[in-house]
Amino acid sequence: MTIIRTIEDLRHIYADVTEASVAKVTGMLTPEYRSMIEASPFMALATVGPEGLDCSPRGDTGSCVRVQDPKTLLLPDWRGNNRVDSLMNIIRDPRVALMFLIPGSNTAMRVNGSAVVSVEPSLLESFETDGHHPRSVIVITIGEIYFQCARAIMRAQLWNPEKFVDPATLPSAGTMLKAAKAGFDQATYDREWAGRAAATMW
Repeated sequence: MTIIRTIEDLRHIYADVTEASVAKVTGMLTPEYRSMIEASPFMALATVGPEGLDCSPRGDTGSCVRVQDPKTLLLPDWRGNNRVDSLMNIIRDPRVALMFLIPGSNTAMRVNGSAVVSVEPSLLESFETDGHHPRSVIVITIGEIYFQCARAIMRAQLWNPEKFVDPATLPSAGTMLKAAKAGFDQATYDREWAGRAAATMW
């Protein structure tokens, strides 16, 4: 196969960057960008560490992050699988990248910046939900923020119900676990998962 190995060769096959693609990048939240971020209940968090890269889904009721100020976002670390890959990476390398999705909107929001992991008691308490608190909060300092071209979401027809995949046609979590580890109790895992998730959401 033909492989591009230099930036010059790459630029040769792509057109110049448009004015809008550059002008949209800011170093902090504008009022418009804030409204987009606060409308997003889901985002992907990318981190990097000595073992490599990690990209983790993050979701919440309402906004998945809290805006502290135009340069700072607060991301509560709610109940998960306890792998803490993202948190371990941030502790060793603060660089992060975030992509926010807004159901029904073809515009995604992107943030590049740095982060720390806080366990400040008052901060944890401020995120109380149904009597539960996150075990830590990721404090993100915005380096740059901008909106993403809508073409990818439009091509995917991500929000078109007619394109939704029937979950019954996909392998279950238990099925995938059994494929990864011979002898795994697929039936019990799948049978108990819904109840376990509902009881441990926070």
